[in-house]
Amino acid sequence: MIRACLFDLDGTLLPLDTDRFVEVYLRELAPYVAHVVPPERLIPSIWRATKAMIEDEDPEKTNEEVFQHHFLSSTGLEKESIWPLFERFYRERFPRLKKHAQPTDLAREVVQAALDRGCRVVVATNPVFPRVAIRERMRWAGVDDLPFEWVTYHEETRYCKPRIEYYRDIVDRIGLKPEECVMIGNDMQEDMVASTLGLSTYLVTDFRIDRGQPTYSVDQQGSLADLLRSIRNGEGVFSQTPVRSA
Repeated sequence: MIRACLFDLDGTLLPLDTDRFVEVYLRELAPYVAHVVPPERLIPSIWRATKAMIEDEDPEKTNEEVFQHHFLSSTGLEKESIWPLFERFYRERFPRLKKHAQPTDLAREVVQAALDRGCRVVVATNPVFPRVAIRERMRWAGVDDLPFEWVTYHEETRYCKPRIEYYRDIVDRIGLKPEECVMIGNDMQEDMVASTLGLSTYLVTDFRIDRGQPTYSVDQQGSLADLLRSIRNGEGVFSQTPVRSA
């Protein structure tokens, strides 16, 4: 029985072109901190630190700690000289990037439909952004006030997609077995890898990402609108869900 729905955010609940969004994000961030670190040093340092964070296997360090260590080592900066600027950017400028997303009412309807069927819900976004940026994008998607049991924030998680430990950590945190969960996302490699742990999978095709290899098991696929119908009607992977009593 499926007891929990794990929702990816970017490209799934929040329709957007992820690569394009990251490009715009970096272009907005660079001049904001240019008086401390020039763009030609900032952007490569961010990419190196992000790569290190994604590849990190240390269960004792959060993603935030790994990113900070590698970014500060790469730039030679002290945290006190740059982190307050990052925090200000996320408060003051990041919200303006909403115009590069394509929010839809379907996102809230999908999550609410899962709740109505008695499922527990999780935002299983790749935790490479800090909490403030993830909460902002949840607001864009219109789901920030819904009762998610867990959101994979940068500051509180210890693994990134596509590491299988990322999914194991979520399942353990909500106290369920992998086979009681379904991962819903748009990325073949980062989201559907959850199938190797035993989770069911639903591939959202509106902003599908597929790098070709590796390939993973997909139990069901369709648009966000198709996903909504499947959840409401109890179809496919959602046929075995604990329908909530009236």
